[in-house]
Amino acid sequence: MDTPWARVGSLFTRAFENEVTWFVQHTDQTTTAKYFGISWETVGRIAERVAAEKLDGSLLKGLRIIGVDEICYGRPQKYLTVVVNHLTGRVVWSGPGQSSATLARLFDQLGASGRSTIEVVTMDMDAAFEKAVRDHLPKAEIVYDRFHVVQLVTQAVDEVRRSEMRVSALEQKKLLKGYRWPTLKNPWNLTRREREKLSELPRNNMRLYRAYLLKEAFQVIFDSETPEEADRIFTEWYGWARRSQIEPIRRVALSLRQRWQGIRRFIQLRLTNAIVEGFNSKIRMLSHRAFGFHSADSLIAMIRLCCSGI
Repeated sequence: MDTPWARVGSLFTRAFENEVTWFVQHTDQTTTAKYFGISWETVGRIAERVAAEKLDGSLLKGLRIIGVDEICYGRPQKYLTVVVNHLTGRVVWSGPGQSSATLARLFDQLGASGRSTIEVVTMDMDAAFEKAVRDHLPKAEIVYDRFHVVQLVTQAVDEVRRSEMRVSALEQKKLLKGYRWPTLKNPWNLTRREREKLSELPRNNMRLYRAYLLKEAFQVIFDSETPEEADRIFTEWYGWARRSQIEPIRRVALSLRQRWQGIRRFIQLRLTNAIVEGFNSKIRMLSHRAFGFHSADSLIAMIRLCCSGI
């Protein structure tokens, strides 16, 4: 018998379950349970039923440009892999773990026809995710996230500062104090005092100053108007970095050259992983609001409910 007011497998009406789901999208599960006079577990089961009905698999159809990232949601070090569709702005898949096998589960679920439509994957420079994409999407292009690429160079500068602090004499260490943030920040974010401090750096430590100049010169690449211009600037920067005799900078320059094609594609597509990072912040909020989750499945159900456009 057809009962449009009921949902399969439920003792409640469809309208009641939809109302419960709306509440749990906007507040925590415990508050929702108290308000409706039902158990905490019942709220979870209702949310799972509604999400399963609303998300009928269409989110995974016709994927063209996706972003991939991992998020730590608990201790000790529990991770989820999150995949976002750039074109719709929705989370389309999430799974426990952060390995290549984790992402491979999505690609296996998509099947050959689903994988064939994916053209671009944005990600940080995670070797595990890169391996999964290379193995399952040989025709897809990888675009490395600009923020994470620059972060590698910034970390190398900080490594230079710390090494100089370790090997310097006491008087030299005093001169190097207070240079962490002036050398790591972007120029437009510096305070007046930090700009003054930075102007003294060439006199205090030339090695750290060269590392700082290399970091700023690298960022000019992302302002290139064409890939050919980016190629020229990177070639010049790479030569300077390799001649610098600053080992952390030399090491990161070699790593960037090996991944240059994925960095270069940003110049053409202007795609970053910012949308994925935004959803990661929302997922952390969901986890904090619930004071944590006992299992990855519970958190994944909440992600489906709140981040997939229901």
